Amino acid sequence: MLADQQLAAEQESDAWYVRASLADRSQFTVLYDRHSAALYRYAHGRVGAEFVDDVVSETFLVAFRRRHRYDVSRPDARPWLFGILTKEISHYWRREQAHYRAMARSEPTGVVPDHAERVVAGAAAHAIRAPLARALAELPARDRDVLLLIAWGELSYEETARAVGIPIGTVRSRLNRARRKLGSALGGGDPTRAVEESM
Repeated sequence: MLADQQLAAEQESDAWYVRASLADRSQFTVLYDRHSAALYRYAHGRVGAEFVDDVVSETFLVAFRRRHRYDVSRPDARPWLFGILTKEISHYWRREQAHYRAMARSEPTGVVPDHAERVVAGAAAHAIRAPLARALAELPARDRDVLLLIAWGELSYEETARAVGIPIGTVRSRLNRARRKLGSALGGGDPTRAVEESM
């Protein structure tokens, strides 16, 4: 019974579908179905609506081409995909910085709903948007990648380390450095910390 459950779990893993896609390419679409929404959300925050389709499409194309090199001992392909996406975004780094600068200059649009919590949350988000965008644009790319993989990509420290190919201690030091710079730029506040504390 336990062996049957383990076999079923393995067959539902990302690694199983990557391996299966070597014989049947259509199996790779399962990874897209499972992970594209998270990659889109993350990439949208990094490069904006204009380039999000490009970087996510390129990420899956690269992943598909490299699927024969995937480490099938890792059942979850999410860190691998975020690692590829991070490299694709690095090709767009000038556009990413321009996106943050545009966010910093832009005025919030849309009508805030009447609901009290939404009003308060919306006001707080708009107040911090421009300084946060400026601070993110000023971070070194490697520190920004680690910070945003954890804060926006919702990856753990270990997953972030695998995604960018660095030791977990380096993840911690880069994250700490990025948080200090953000805190300094935002007057001591850090809107990304709540994500880490919930892990």
